[in-house]
Amino acid sequence: MTSDPTIVKQLDELMAAVRGYDDPRRASAEWKQVYKLLQKAGLPTGRISGIVGMRNVDGLGELIDQLRDPQAGAAAAAADGEAPDAETCRRALRAFRKRLKLTRLDEESKLGRGPLSKGGGSSPAAITPPLDWPEAVWQALVRQGKLRCIGHGLYELTKP
Repeated sequence: MTSDPTIVKQLDELMAAVRGYDDPRRASAEWKQVYKLLQKAGLPTGRISGIVGMRNVDGLGELIDQLRDPQAGAAAAAADGEAPDAETCRRALRAFRKRLKLTRLDEESKLGRGPLSKGGGSSPAAITPPLDWPEAVWQALVRQGKLRCIGHGLYELTKP
């Protein structure tokens, strides 16, 4: 991760532009520029796509602060206890897989599909994760490469 002052300055300007909208999710051109700048900064792709995909203004502010002062950002994340333990991640991933399996079974059992129709329909690849665990757990699983955030609160399993 690089803390290039020009990237941070451009991100600050884009952040101000996004906050200028009544609904920050409508600033699609600005979010595209933010995505490109965050990629140049060398941040993990999963973290970038989670924040930009969800149009998370507060998360973007935290990323900009982390780019501004990388040591302070790492210390703040450690102080918050943001990273869940391995056992919690393992149980959450198991619950995610179970929900995905049940969602696929539910989709396959629909009456609207004809048994002789071509293709037979598609099964869902991404789902909303169980609400039993906080967002930090799902973000940790994205950073570990076990899940992929596709935006709007939907996650999918990565290919093994």
